[in-house]
Amino acid sequence: MIQHPEITRTLRTGYPYSPKREEYGIDALGNEVFTDEEILEYEDEFYLVEELSADAREILENHGAIYKVAK
Repeated sequence: MIQHPEITRTLRTGYPYSPKREEYGIDALGNEVFTDEEILEYEDEFYLVEELSADAREILENHGAIYKVAK
């Protein structure tokens, strides 16, 4: 089923669009990241934590990725 991107974003993040909740960027896997979402930074890339499997998180952590909040 196709739905409006703003509905998809609201369902994923729990928030409707707000100018206070700005787009942070697109992560290395193509996921849209907004401010105040948890990311993992590794070298020059970042990843939206909620889209990563537990295995992917563990691998990134073991290689030195750092948890941060998108600002």
